Amino acid sequence: MADEPLVLGIETSCDETGVGIVRGTTLLADAIASSVDTHARFGGVVPEIASRAHLEAMVPTIERALAEAGVSARDLDGIAVTAGPGLAGALLVGVSAAKAYAYALDKPLYGVNHLASHICVDQLEHGPLPEPTMALLVSGGHSSLLLAPDITADVRPMGATIDDAAGEAFDKIARVLDLGFPGGPVIDRLAREGDPRAIAFPRGLSGAKDPAYDFSFSGLKTAVARWIEAKRAAGEEVPVRDVAASFQEAVVDVLTRKAVRACKDEGVDHLMIGGGVAANSRLRALAEERCERAGIRLRVPRPKLCTDNGAMVAALGAEMVARNRPASDWELSADSSLPVTESHVPGSHHHGHGHDHDHVHEISKENLYS
Repeated sequence: MADEPLVLGIETSCDETGVGIVRGTTLLADAIASSVDTHARFGGVVPEIASRAHLEAMVPTIERALAEAGVSARDLDGIAVTAGPGLAGALLVGVSAAKAYAYALDKPLYGVNHLASHICVDQLEHGPLPEPTMALLVSGGHSSLLLAPDITADVRPMGATIDDAAGEAFDKIARVLDLGFPGGPVIDRLAREGDPRAIAFPRGLSGAKDPAYDFSFSGLKTAVARWIEAKRAAGEEVPVRDVAASFQEAVVDVLTRKAVRACKDEGVDHLMIGGGVAANSRLRALAEERCERAGIRLRVPRPKLCTDNGAMVAALGAEMVARNRPASDWELSADSSLPVTESHVPGSHHHGHGHDHDHVHEISKENLYS
């Protein structure tokens, strides 16, 4: 155990300041400071507020993680940080902190991909990832189906959301029902007491001619909102529990059906589900049921590891060290739209292929608020 890489991971892509410490595939500490309550009154994450909250939480959260793990910063074999995708300003705080610690401690720095980290975190729960791994990542910002022959160097997008991410749809429907923000946990809770077959909401992109692995939740969101408006206009009571259950069923039905289909098509006998929405109890139950029927082994980390956290970044960092992947250099910057095909951002002198999309601060209003 002692010769396995000891890595600290920093995650600041959205509103959680996460710091995790991992030795190999063993989780030693997972410290989180969340600014979600601050955003709740705005009904969504405000990038500026998130960045400021990361700034205040960073050092105390790192110190808490080191204390929890019972290790000294000098013992670390590397520092990993989410370099993207995410909110530009928020990412920048994490990347700057990681650079400062790595530089001061003279440790290698690894800028890693947020989505690849969500997949890699499962190693902390269920041991080394099978190769290849098929992963369904569902969160507030992403709904993607990814095939990962090698989590540190080869992640292939199979399908993704063409409009709203699943988590976004949960937040928006919760807003229409006046349930507050974030919407996922409260809809999950209410849906347990509702009837998932009460209302037939549309299943996006599930026709024969539609892209097999892409997702669309925008039409569903509109259909649910219109249904609620029609009830209210007619002066009728909105059956909140049934709406929650029927909406949730429409989302998880499509997610699980497409994921299982991708596994079968690619001949992969494992499915990993990660990201914040993977904490949803109905998604877990339906995935379990469908995977069992298809002879696929399902791997879902415990809910705390599914939402954004530092442990997942540390897990991928430890894997980078274990596989001798090149460290990032001091030019590393946050890239709000880092493509999923880049599991990590190695130093520029390692780029043999004239990598011209420079990871510099292209902070436009567009990618800050999208």
